[in-house]
Amino acid sequence: MAKATSRFVCQACGEAFLRWEGQCRNCGEWNSLVETVVRAKTPAARNVRRALTAGADPVPLASIGVADVPRAATGIAELDRVLGGGIVPGSLILVGGEPGIGKSTLLLQAAAGMGGPVLYATGEESAAQVRLRAGRLGLLDTSAGTAIEVLAERDVGSIIEAARAARPALLVVDSIQTAVVDELEGAAGSVGQVRESTVRLMEFAKGESVAVVLVGHVTKDGSIAGPKTMEHLVDAVIALEGERFAALRLVRASKNRFGSTDEVGVFEMAGSGLREVADPARAFLADHAAAAPGSVVAPTMEGSRPLLVEVQALVSPAGYGTPARKASGVDPNRLGLLVAVLGRRAGIGLGSHDVYANLAGGLSVAEPGLDLPLALALASSLRDRPVASDTVTIGEVGLLGELRAVPGLDRRLREAARLGFRTAIVPRPTRGTPPLEDPGMRIVEVATLREAIDAGLGDVERHRGEAVPAMLG
Repeated sequence: MAKATSRFVCQACGEAFLRWEGQCRNCGEWNSLVETVVRAKTPAARNVRRALTAGADPVPLASIGVADVPRAATGIAELDRVLGGGIVPGSLILVGGEPGIGKSTLLLQAAAGMGGPVLYATGEESAAQVRLRAGRLGLLDTSAGTAIEVLAERDVGSIIEAARAARPALLVVDSIQTAVVDELEGAAGSVGQVRESTVRLMEFAKGESVAVVLVGHVTKDGSIAGPKTMEHLVDAVIALEGERFAALRLVRASKNRFGSTDEVGVFEMAGSGLREVADPARAFLADHAAAAPGSVVAPTMEGSRPLLVEVQALVSPAGYGTPARKASGVDPNRLGLLVAVLGRRAGIGLGSHDVYANLAGGLSVAEPGLDLPLALALASSLRDRPVASDTVTIGEVGLLGELRAVPGLDRRLREAARLGFRTAIVPRPTRGTPPLEDPGMRIVEVATLREAIDAGLGDVERHRGEAVPAMLG
């Protein structure tokens, strides 16, 4: 076997150096040298590569056969939904999230539901700590107590050797930032160590057809720590989100080669681990004794699943200085745009007020359809007039104050009607748009933001000659 050595390779120009330097002498880039394992290519290795690639001729796209991708269910329906139906053998999955959010708990529960041997390699905790977590989850007295083998090891070579000997259905590495490769001198968590460890685990996963799940730390801005090439190497990137001190947890996929990236899984953290939420559509609705100013319910879509979320806004006079604009769960830039449109197109002046916006339950939504609920919540808070508690609204707001429809409106409204809502304020359909199916609730169609505010807050006066919104249903 050829001896492996390490070099510091510039990530900008590819030049290699024996020692680390702050600036690349070839291209002048700063802090671009990363320690990388360099293996000498022997004649035998070259012959093997030629033999593997011999006869690899191009074929027409239409003549390529379609093979069914086998999947192994984890026994957690919400997680399987995000993964596209289960874990694909030979795939490499990266799971990230804030400290204490429940990554290790979720993976231990998924390992218990695999129904086959699982190797759990931990570099952050001892085997006794993993056993304590399994005891809290009630796994010691089940078949998972013998099916899951725990390996307290950080060396990637030792982990791969143990996995080859055990032949598990799933290998969990917790975490990739603690994994090390002997040939590299860098500390665990460095760019070189993380990238080389990921490459070797990827080669093992593809070569042995064993699914590998990596746990990844996140930085202070919420992104997964390590080089971006790590996310390119893996087949799926799964994020576990939510407020650490709140009960609800969300599982999303920002990358998935074997499924959609639009699905979301909803869990609730309990003493016995993460539990699937039976009715996710109502999980993010807060209970109020009566309608409150600044609160509007919006039927959003997460993949193929409609979720109802409460949009909350608070408007108060600014004491001094520049008015504050704070947002949680919504795009702050979109909030600033809506403040400007409300002042210019709807007569809701917020320029001298502090504005705060929040989505109840710790959910984050990026779809433009949240514009109308957020604008209506701001107007409700400013005028201190509540929107009816049995009313939902959804729609995109343009710079001219016009409203645009959102996709999947029928499904959103049917779900809202199922949960007991009786009125929906939606954008008026354009010409050629098929009419809405009867969702079992009253539909208020409006064309402008001003009309939506009039309908939502119960104003009866007309502004600038605009017509009163039509009532359907």
